[in-house]
Amino acid sequence: MDRQQEFVLRTIEERDIRFVRVWFTDVLGTLKSVSIAPAELEGAFAEGIGFDGSVIEGLARVFEADMLLRPDASTFQVLPWRGENPGTARMFGDIRLPDGSPSAADPRTVLRRCLARAGDQGFTFYTHPEIEFYLFQDYQPGQIPVPVDQAGFFDHVPHGTAHDFRRAAITTLEGMGISVEFSHHEGGPGQNEIDLRYADALATADNIMTFRAVVKEVALERGVFASFMPKPLAGQPGSAMHTHVSLFDGDANAFYEAGAPYQLSAVGRKFIAGLLRHANEISAVTNQWVNSYKRIWGGGEAPAHVCWGHNNRSAMVRVPMHKPGKGQSSRIELRSLDASCNPYLAYAVLLAAGLKGIEEDYELPPEAEDDVWSLTERERRAMGIDPLPASLDEAIRIMEDSELVAETLGEHVFDFFLRNKRTEWAAYRDQVTPFELEQYLRRL
Repeated sequence: MDRQQEFVLRTIEERDIRFVRVWFTDVLGTLKSVSIAPAELEGAFAEGIGFDGSVIEGLARVFEADMLLRPDASTFQVLPWRGENPGTARMFGDIRLPDGSPSAADPRTVLRRCLARAGDQGFTFYTHPEIEFYLFQDYQPGQIPVPVDQAGFFDHVPHGTAHDFRRAAITTLEGMGISVEFSHHEGGPGQNEIDLRYADALATADNIMTFRAVVKEVALERGVFASFMPKPLAGQPGSAMHTHVSLFDGDANAFYEAGAPYQLSAVGRKFIAGLLRHANEISAVTNQWVNSYKRIWGGGEAPAHVCWGHNNRSAMVRVPMHKPGKGQSSRIELRSLDASCNPYLAYAVLLAAGLKGIEEDYELPPEAEDDVWSLTERERRAMGIDPLPASLDEAIRIMEDSELVAETLGEHVFDFFLRNKRTEWAAYRDQVTPFELEQYLRRL
């Protein structure tokens, strides 16, 4: 037993923890949980917890259902919202096969595999997400959701629901060891943003899953409803997860080069080139829902075209320079991700695309200096700026032929993901919407 496991067992005894939840996600990024008694935890560390993987989306087929869930002691945290005595704690778990080997269907394993590939090249991948979400009054199915306020970007609302909510959510997150950098009201009514401090990509993905759980728990405690849906309100901004990324080589930022344009190194330029070249291939992962493409193509500063720029918020990839004299802060910002993506898979395909650009020595295309949204389609074509997929169906069709995504996700996850998304698109296409009834029923 290692020191982290010993620390967990000692903490559980000292703090009277009676329930330990082990969290993991299915392929779509839905949080799953199994509770284990403290007395069984030492055995779970050594051998794992047996469960039927066939009942979880994308993990296993019926005839190979036996799987193990092994708690990761490094992720242990007490859940503040569950009360003090007796307490409840959580750890993330790694999904294993009966022989103890990692399961190819585990999203954490997919990301770990990609991080190991970066590590072989001497790189550590850091990510810093800006997570947007909406707060609604208590939502009932079939009704149009009502935002908790009518405030806008950076608005300060004295005694406002969102203001108090953010304070409570951040207090809870920091109580679990998750550092928050900034928070503010976003552009839509009832829309908020909380930015997590940068960390290595696996820790960030775990933090994002915890973040979503905390936000929903705090919302329920306060009688409101939180949603990370990409585009919940027509005519209002969607909820993104703009993510700042950087590669470090030891203690040195591999994206930094003093004196280079925007202080961006050749490694950084090739990484951006990889993101751009493979943007459409990875879109079904970074924007995995039917509703995702209503955010991308619905305005509200969502990037709908494949391009990069400095201080250009219409670009899919932005090179920010908040601190141009500080080399360690050099990074790039990817603006296309949904707040509702599976962070393990999304960060894996982002890293794979960037590494491909470095390995294959991709050339970075010219920077987009104009407001891309204001250009005509002909002007964008002349500048070589391609659109992102316009629908989940288009994104799936492009992903089907992607060697990069297939290799990154692995055969099992790749095949299941495509099957699930085809089913989602077919179900959506079969719907008759209120828009169609309003437009056509009486007229046709």
